Amino acid sequence: MSETLVDIKSLSMGELENLIVELGDKKFRAGQIYQWLHQKLVTDFDEMTNISKELREKLKSKCRLVALRAEKVQVSKIDGTSKFLFELHDGNLIESVLMKYHHGNSVCISSQVGCRMGCRFCASTLDGMVRNLTPSEMLDQIYRIQVLSGERVDNVVVMGSGEPFDNFDNLLRFIHLLNNEKGLNISARNLTVSTCGLVPKIYELAEHKLQITLALSLHAPNDELRKTMMPIANKYSIKEIMSACRDYIDTTGRRISFEYSLVKGVNDTSECAKQLIDLVKGMNCHINLIPVNPIKERDYEQSETKSINDFKNKLEKNGINVTIRREMGRDIDGACGQLRKSYLDKQ
Repeated sequence: MSETLVDIKSLSMGELENLIVELGDKKFRAGQIYQWLHQKLVTDFDEMTNISKELREKLKSKCRLVALRAEKVQVSKIDGTSKFLFELHDGNLIESVLMKYHHGNSVCISSQVGCRMGCRFCASTLDGMVRNLTPSEMLDQIYRIQVLSGERVDNVVVMGSGEPFDNFDNLLRFIHLLNNEKGLNISARNLTVSTCGLVPKIYELAEHKLQITLALSLHAPNDELRKTMMPIANKYSIKEIMSACRDYIDTTGRRISFEYSLVKGVNDTSECAKQLIDLVKGMNCHINLIPVNPIKERDYEQSETKSINDFKNKLEKNGINVTIRREMGRDIDGACGQLRKSYLDKQ
């Protein structure tokens, strides 16, 4: 059986140095190669022009250089948001989004092919989970978007398809590579990671004391309602989640963001607003209200504009920091999993 190729783009600088020494070359070459991979964003070893041909051939025989292929790109006529459908080396498809704001460019990336969490308002989960993404596959979504758009990415959100905490070790490695000053050097403070609430991993992430923003998909202020929307609520109660979130705030000093998708007649009532206020009062947090993006496989409808504004006003009157997420890419299957799902259905 042939030996497994090393995923070179997932290696830390130290691991890359060890590999280069193992291949019989000088340690400093690792710095040059790292720059080609993570700053110049090459997709082929032959593009590494200051590396000897001999070392390039050794790298080709030992390593796999992950480079995603854009299968489809859709650009919104409404707001310029771009949605990318990328093909992986094994033929699987993932999607990423580039959103342009006044404060810079944000990219939303996927952490898994599909998802097994089963949230009712999300298209990512409709065909289940296929596999985890490697750190290099997570990074290369950002790298390809920079190359294809010709624009610098300022902020990264791990909120596309998949549950990032279900791919925890690869997520951590991805964060360290993204933050590295010899790579894209995107600050941890410009990175947001979303979770549907895998409680043990919230505690574990806190221990790493990273300066990232944790976004928790809450979507309901009580367990009964949350169970109808998110299967994970059968495993972890809101009480357990809130305890883990408070621990995260205390340990890292970082504010938490709660994601709350508003669904007409389901979780947008004044009673829900009151329960949500009781839940988060006094916490260092921010509530992100999301008018739900309807998907044809589910019966959820978006809340009326008046209900959304009433909900927001109730929270604000109680001193809670809240914003309504601006809808982006509504005309291009902008929500998680929609583009991949529609593409696979056509196939």
